[in-house]
Amino acid sequence: MPDVAESWEKSLDGKTYTFHLRQGVKFQDGKEVTAADFKYSWERACDPATGSSTAATYLGDIVGAQDVLAGKATEISGVAVIDDYTLQVTIDAPKTYFLDKLAYPTAFVVDGANVESGANWWREPNGTGPFKLKEWEPGQQLILERNQNYYGEPAKLEQVVFHFSAYEPMAFYETGQIDVTPVSTSYIDEATDESNPLHLELAVTPELSLYYIGFNTANPPFDDINVRRAFCLAVNKERIVKVISRDMLNEADGILPPGMPGYNEALEGLDYDVEKAKELIAESKYGDVANLPPITLTVEGYGNGIPSYLGAVIQEWQQNLGVEISVRQVEPENFLYNLKQEKDEMFELGWIADYPDPDNFLDILFHTGSENNIFEYSNPDLDALLDQAAIEQNMAVRLAMYQQAEQLVVDDAPCLPLFHGDNYILVKSYVKGYELSPLGIPDLSKVYIDKS
Repeated sequence: MPDVAESWEKSLDGKTYTFHLRQGVKFQDGKEVTAADFKYSWERACDPATGSSTAATYLGDIVGAQDVLAGKATEISGVAVIDDYTLQVTIDAPKTYFLDKLAYPTAFVVDGANVESGANWWREPNGTGPFKLKEWEPGQQLILERNQNYYGEPAKLEQVVFHFSAYEPMAFYETGQIDVTPVSTSYIDEATDESNPLHLELAVTPELSLYYIGFNTANPPFDDINVRRAFCLAVNKERIVKVISRDMLNEADGILPPGMPGYNEALEGLDYDVEKAKELIAESKYGDVANLPPITLTVEGYGNGIPSYLGAVIQEWQQNLGVEISVRQVEPENFLYNLKQEKDEMFELGWIADYPDPDNFLDILFHTGSENNIFEYSNPDLDALLDQAAIEQNMAVRLAMYQQAEQLVVDDAPCLPLFHGDNYILVKSYVKGYELSPLGIPDLSKVYIDKS
C-alpha cells in the first residue's frame, strides 16, 4: 500500500521501479523527507559499519547493494535520486516480491542528521510515523506519544504505554493496570470458557509463523541427514500440541504456515515413527546412539527454566532414542545477534513472516549463504529452484516451484518444524480498533478508547 511513496511505475523488464514520494511528509522535527533521505538510509543500512543483520536480505536485490555490504563501495549504484520527490531503484532480476520487502523496517527512512548526532541517536529517534518516542526506561516501560507532524490522519490516541515486566501480565490485566495482554497457556482455559467474562475480551488471530528446532548441519552429528531425519521422526508433535500447548498452536508438517500463498496440504512431512527413527540412526555413519557426540540445545533465557513444550521434545528424544540432551541458555538480548557464533548442535527459534510470500520462508531461511540460514544448510538443487521461482512471473507456476522447494527442505531436515502459531490476546471492551495482522503487528494509529 502507498505510504511515503504515493505511487510508482515498474519498467517493462520488471527490474526498475520509479517511486514518486508524497510531498509534505515530514520528520517529527518538521524537516521534509526527500528522495535523498531514502538513498542515505539504505546506504547506511548496507554499510558494514552499521552491522545490520537484515540489510542483505531486504535490500540485497538492489543493484550495487552487495558491493556496499562487502565494503567495496559506499554508494548503492542501483539507487538514483531523480529529484527531491523521485527515487529510481534498479534490482538485479524481476522479482515479484521486491515491493513487499520495502515494507520491512530495514527500508524505512531515517534522518541523517539524527543518525550522525551521536552513537545513541536511536534513543531519541527523529521518525516519520504516527507516533514518536516520548520516554524509554529499559526493562520498565516505553511510552509513545502522538506525532503532530505526521503526514496522514493523526493517531487517535494521545499516547501508548508498553509495560515490561518479568511478572505474569494477566495480574495487571485483571486489575485494570493494562488494557491488552497476550494469553499464556496457564490462562487459556479461562479465556476460552464461554461462561467466563474474559471470553468476551478474547481475540484469536492467525499468525504466519513457524516455530522450530534447527540443526547445525555443518557439525556432527547433524551433518548426517539420517540423524536429522531420525530426530524429526522421534517427536510426537500431535501429543505436545494437545497436551502441552492446550491446542493454542498448530502442528507443523512443513515450513509454510496455513494462509501463506503456496501452502501445501499434500506435503509429505516426517511423521511420528519411532521404529523408523531408530532404523535411521542405525543407517547413519554413527551406527548407534552411543556413538553420537554430546548434543546441546541453545535457547534464549536467563537460566530460569525452559518452555514446557521444549521439555517435552527433549523427553521424547530421551525416551524414544535414548539420547541425552543438554540445554544452554543465552540472554534474550544477545540470543539472535550472537546465534551464528554461539549455537551448539541444535537451537530453538521461530520465524514470523515479514511479507506474505513463500520466498520469505524458503529462500531467506534455507538458501545457501543466506544471512538467516543459521542451519549452515546447503542444497544446490534447492538453490537453483529458489532462484528460478524468484523470477517466475506466472504465479501458479511460481507457487508450484515453492511447493517443490518446501518438500526438498522437509526431506533434507535441516530443522524439526514444530508449530505454526495463532495469537491469543485479551483486549478490554473499551479499546476499539486493536487488531493484530497475520504478521503479529497492530496498527496503533487506528486504536481509540470508548468508555461510553
